[in-house]
Amino acid sequence: MRFVAFVKATKDSEAGAMPSEELLAAMAKFNEELVKAGVMLDGNGLQPSSKGARVRFSGDKRTVVDGPFAETKELVAGYWVLQCKSLEEAVAWIKRCPNPHNEDSEIEIRQMFELEDFGESDAVEHHRRLSEQIAKS
Repeated sequence: MRFVAFVKATKDSEAGAMPSEELLAAMAKFNEELVKAGVMLDGNGLQPSSKGARVRFSGDKRTVVDGPFAETKELVAGYWVLQCKSLEEAVAWIKRCPNPHNEDSEIEIRQMFELEDFGESDAVEHHRRLSEQIAKS
């Protein structure tokens, strides 16, 4: 099973404050443990929402809203994609993570859908072929 662990943003991360050298080193060590265990598939920090945009959908209409976005507690500052046997295993790994901010913070863990979750269909096969093409590139 694949899980995404979202590091929630803070006022400091949204202001573009960079992590300390000490925190960068601690995160590098944690990421190395994840990689050695075969758990980490991907991960990265994200720039503040002031450098981003949202695309809103309403029927066929698309509206672009430039950042920054107001609700800091709802924003993501970084993520990991983890391969784990269960949610409990993903939680156990994230509990070992250094606190990603210099204040109280939160990491949300969500299981990703797998193509098998959607049953058999032509659309699923099309997605499977696209996934294989992406993996090759």
